[in-house]
Amino acid sequence: MARFRHQKPSSSNSSPCRCRYDVFLSFRGKDTRKTFTDHLYAAFVEKGFPTFRDKEEVERGEGIKPELQKAIQQSRSSVIVFSKDYASSGWCLDELVFILEHKRISSDHVVLPVFYDVDPSHLRNQTGRVGEAFSRHEENQQSPNKIKQWRVALREVADLSGMVLKNQANG
Repeated sequence: MARFRHQKPSSSNSSPCRCRYDVFLSFRGKDTRKTFTDHLYAAFVEKGFPTFRDKEEVERGEGIKPELQKAIQQSRSSVIVFSKDYASSGWCLDELVFILEHKRISSDHVVLPVFYDVDPSHLRNQTGRVGEAFSRHEENQQSPNKIKQWRVALREVADLSGMVLKNQANG
């Protein structure tokens, strides 16, 4: 794994990274915290990549915490682990929107999606479990503007190059 190197921003509206972390790890805790994400986090740390991972479960209805926003802004990259129920979490979707907004203003911030037992086309087209999650968000009367932001963010990230991994026993 090559070490991310901080480069000068190429765009005039980019702000230089005051990086504290090489990696901001974004994931849905209920799905992968004690499995894949723990292994990924341990691998990053073992290889010498300072990595931010939120250790706490978030209470329902909370917005993205300022300390998470700061950690994203202080990271060279964001690795987003998309699991089967990722889209059912408004918290995760808000975090995704913030990560992509940060990427737009900081041209040197790299976003790497990991599609963990999820087909990227389900994110792009909001079908399957992703579509079901959006139906629940709409039933729960989530703000139409927020739902639109989430949909756009999922389409955008689904078009990025990433890793597609199948959840397998012993693998």
